[in-house]
Amino acid sequence: MNVETTREYCLSLPHVTEDTPFGEDTLVFRLKGKIFALMGIEQASTINLKCEPERAVSLREHYPERILPGYHMNKTHWNTVVYTRLPDALVQELIRHSYERIKSSLPKKERDAPVDGE
Repeated sequence: MNVETTREYCLSLPHVTEDTPFGEDTLVFRLKGKIFALMGIEQASTINLKCEPERAVSLREHYPERILPGYHMNKTHWNTVVYTRLPDALVQELIRHSYERIKSSLPKKERDAPVDGE
């Protein structure tokens, strides 16, 4: 995957928005206001994704050069994924996993409710 296909995949998920609250060079993807992915535009080869803690450790052990503890993030719950060096299907699955982690943390009434304006 590249920066554009990764961005397109994130935006294809229901109710996802993007913004740049940390500066113009970092894209942030949110589900109903909660961040599930961050990626650099200039350093377009990594994405930070939320992950179930035990799975995060397992992924880091299995892909030691390509999945790392989350850069500038809580290392228990976030991984930095070098998406340019992994199969597209795995990257998409990890993005979906991050999205689902955030979705499951939302109050029940918000999980499937549309975002304002939809």
